[in-house]
Amino acid sequence: MAVSMQVDIVSAEGEIFSGKADMLFAQAANGEVGILPFHTQFLSQLKPGEVRVKSGDEEDSFFVNSGILEVQPHVVTILADTVVRSKDLDEAAALEAKQRAEDAMENAKTDIDIARAQSDLIQALAKIQTIQKLRDRLEKTGMA
Repeated sequence: MAVSMQVDIVSAEGEIFSGKADMLFAQAANGEVGILPFHTQFLSQLKPGEVRVKSGDEEDSFFVNSGILEVQPHVVTILADTVVRSKDLDEAAALEAKQRAEDAMENAKTDIDIARAQSDLIQALAKIQTIQKLRDRLEKTGMA
């Protein structure tokens, strides 16, 4: 029997995913991390981006706008503000959000306005990148 770990992804709205996994990839504060069962314990802030959960031939993909990744030897927990299944992301809305953020940066008058616009731009770009990665994986497997 293959070794697996429990993965729980929870947002402010409730539990988004709970199940066994062979591997998890996430956008941690210092870059992408890959987690296997029996991984050493650690805690990290998450950047906006994709979280992939692999179990055998199955793979689930999620967009996390920010949150915390907690790794224990047999359990990985992601506590996020907002989580969306990658397949449910709206590319047109993400492109529109990117344009709004760029416009807001050009018209920003205060440091707070600039910081908000930068945060919005980072999230929009991360959504667009997640959509593109998902599209690329689907094309590779012939499911696009």
